[in-house]
Amino acid sequence: MKCPQYEFKAMSKAINKVVLAYSGGLDTSIIVKWLQETYQCEVVTYTADVGQGEEVEPARAKAEAMGIKEIYIDDLREEFVRDYVFPMFRANTIYEGEYLLGTSIARPLIAKRLIEVANETGADAISHGATGKGNDQVRFELGAYALKPGVEVIAPWREWDLNSRDDLMAYAAKHGIVVDTLKAGSKKSAYSMDANLLHISYEGDILEDPWNEPEEEMWRWTVSPENAPDKATYIELGYEKGDPVSLDGEALSPATMLETLNKIGGENGIGRDDIVENRFVGMKSRGCYETPGGTIMLKAHRAMESLTLDREVMHLKDELMPRYAKLIYNGFWWAEEREMMQVMIDASQKHVNGTVRLKLYKGNITIVGRQSEADSLFDANIASFEDDQGAYDQKDAAGFIKLNALRLRIAAGRK
Repeated sequence: MKCPQYEFKAMSKAINKVVLAYSGGLDTSIIVKWLQETYQCEVVTYTADVGQGEEVEPARAKAEAMGIKEIYIDDLREEFVRDYVFPMFRANTIYEGEYLLGTSIARPLIAKRLIEVANETGADAISHGATGKGNDQVRFELGAYALKPGVEVIAPWREWDLNSRDDLMAYAAKHGIVVDTLKAGSKKSAYSMDANLLHISYEGDILEDPWNEPEEEMWRWTVSPENAPDKATYIELGYEKGDPVSLDGEALSPATMLETLNKIGGENGIGRDDIVENRFVGMKSRGCYETPGGTIMLKAHRAMESLTLDREVMHLKDELMPRYAKLIYNGFWWAEEREMMQVMIDASQKHVNGTVRLKLYKGNITIVGRQSEADSLFDANIASFEDDQGAYDQKDAAGFIKLNALRLRIAAGRK
């Protein structure tokens, strides 16, 4: 017996209202008109401020100029860092050994708000501007289906025949869609970029050849390590339950913390990365990333855990982290297995409290101190090379080694 609530059926042209993830740029402005023409529907625009560093209010004027009546614009910066970035960093999450998942972690929040706006406005579909070659289409849609199984999703890049920038420009001219022009003396980036409070990414143009070194002019947030200050910068991060809550003794909100660390890290040439990654859809993709604040947080968090986490808890977290990272990268933030893992990860953080001192110098981060008055598992009496006053009997190690060697000795005898 089928449950209609979970039945995926073919898209119907009878779409009355659709909520579009709208940036106000060329692609999504064209999508507004295309949706109106193709589906004869009312369009609701939704714009999320996740710290992309650009004003989002102009999107309102652009939407109004296109006849949009319902316009939603949210400041999600604090929610983004508090409820998505920080939980991810409690797991020390990196994808394929390098990527700090800056784009990936923003998508479940935007998907959640798209569904909430759809429910508020009575819309029966959502839409996005992600292409059919990328990961973001998967992330948006998996999130949407997890939160509202029966929602219709319209992905114009998988439907229309506008396959080049020239096609988009021609469509814009035909329909009177205003295209932003550059101010005198300014230069439009040749790269496809995505930014939020955690990172900024670059793809396309010369980066499509993995042999090409990125141009220095490409980077927006960081100075090159060669041009970073000749004097090291020292900072102290205070942690509570695995989250950074203070910088040099000053309490900061999650978004302010990340924003401040981005500035400090960027000034010291920290956080650049050049990666060839495996997309979920099957292809390899080369991208460059700037994640200065996140790079600092990852290093500091591991230092805090090294002092306060039980050995087996730490090792278990490290074993599970690649699986957790892949879930986020592939768009399964709202899946039950990710939520189950998050409960375990969060439980491990109750003793991750204290302070880490870091030295930032020309692209490098060095841990130079860590302390936790209440939760440190480091016992100087036991670890000392000096007289430990009987805290540890070195003779015990002989039996420990022999017991662990027993199976090796038996196996060696068989040979």
